[in-house]
Amino acid sequence: MARILVLDDVWDAAQLVKRILVAMGHEVYPFTEENEALNFINANQIDLAILDIKLKQMSGIEVLAKIKAISPSTRVIMLTGYPTPETAQESKNLGASEYCIKPIDTDELEAKVSKVLAT
Repeated sequence: MARILVLDDVWDAAQLVKRILVAMGHEVYPFTEENEALNFINANQIDLAILDIKLKQMSGIEVLAKIKAISPSTRVIMLTGYPTPETAQESKNLGASEYCIKPIDTDELEAKVSKVLAT
């Protein structure tokens, strides 16, 4: 079981990811506010963060950089409904392990989470 933070500006999307991950046996902490999620990571050990790229106040890429500064060992999967080669490359350059495109495919998400947690 892993401790996983989910950050998406849409509560229903965060809850969908949470349901998928809880069914896999993980402990999941959903957030819609960037600062709340960063404060949580500051105070708690997280194995994996799943971040939407399009958020309210910051981009998911900015949050990724902050997470890596706080906890370099935390693995990260980026989610986006607006995929571009630039965001994919920037995410990888900043340390994201995987990049998933919305709408969320349950099998793909499960496979990527399992792969990232196995490394």
